[in-house]
Amino acid sequence: MKKILLVSFFCIFLLAGCGKYGEEDVIRDFSKKVEDVKAYYIEGKLELVNNDDVYHYDVEVSYQSDDFYRVELSNISNNHTQVILKNEDGVYVVTPSLNKSFKFQSDWPYSNSQIYLLEAIVNDIKDDKERIFKETKNGYTFTTAVNYPNNRNLVKQKIELSKKLKLKRVQVYNDDSVICMTMEFDKIDYYPTFKKNYFTLDTVMKTYSVEDEEVKQTGSLSDSVYPLVIPSGTKLTNEEKVTKDNGERIIMTFDGEKPFLLVEETANIEDDFTVIPTYGEPYQLMDTLGVMTNNSLNWTTNGVEYYLVSDVLNQDELVEVAQSIGVVQTMK
Repeated sequence: MKKILLVSFFCIFLLAGCGKYGEEDVIRDFSKKVEDVKAYYIEGKLELVNNDDVYHYDVEVSYQSDDFYRVELSNISNNHTQVILKNEDGVYVVTPSLNKSFKFQSDWPYSNSQIYLLEAIVNDIKDDKERIFKETKNGYTFTTAVNYPNNRNLVKQKIELSKKLKLKRVQVYNDDSVICMTMEFDKIDYYPTFKKNYFTLDTVMKTYSVEDEEVKQTGSLSDSVYPLVIPSGTKLTNEEKVTKDNGERIIMTFDGEKPFLLVEETANIEDDFTVIPTYGEPYQLMDTLGVMTNNSLNWTTNGVEYYLVSDVLNQDELVEVAQSIGVVQTMK
């Protein structure tokens, strides 16, 4: 009898030890894979969708322990590159083509979800206790909530892993279940070697010089560009064009229930590399990286610098207005 019981317990032990590889196992092993590395390097492609407009980027991400990040985003349509850099001195959004950078006192990338950073994706999986896990023919998927405080229309993401736990793709959806962002991971190197000073501002600027890109620069603004989305009860009440040292500036005042100010001006290449201290966060807006604060949004595209500010509009509303500003003139 004792022999039979012993055999039974042994069989139960074997069955327990050979259980199906499931959700908790995937989370444990994928988390360990990411959290144990001292550095990583990623190459991939990012697609952003804004209504009928689609923007494509080549993405390179470099990470080294002690919070060093270098994210290079190259717009495929115009070969325009910007870099998010984090080192011991702070967080920067570098625009080499204009010979300038914004410097932030920011906790980026820890303030919200990040579609191209491994540890941020791991944290989103672990933090969402209502996540949905599925095993597929080719791997595993997680559907989790996301945290984009500057764009609360983005509500969930689908994360795809291979059977060997290689991150393949992340898609972010809005509250209508429309895909707004897709990151395809083409290459992930968990053991890269970076050259000395790779994460310094000086090295980034030497990597991407002004001469490397065709920069659209003009001294005049032929037409005003108006937002297609204006809050209800608000309208354009004043428009003024002024001359500045190296170009022109248009100032548009919108008054009503939700007033705001929109400034458009010619973007100029700085003679010397310029660092502009600012409060706020880097923000990916359509075809460019911008600067988001509690009450303003600043970005540069197609040779024009835009500055949108309001004491009334929240960040979601600022983004909605900004995303509606196209390059084709519209009716006032």
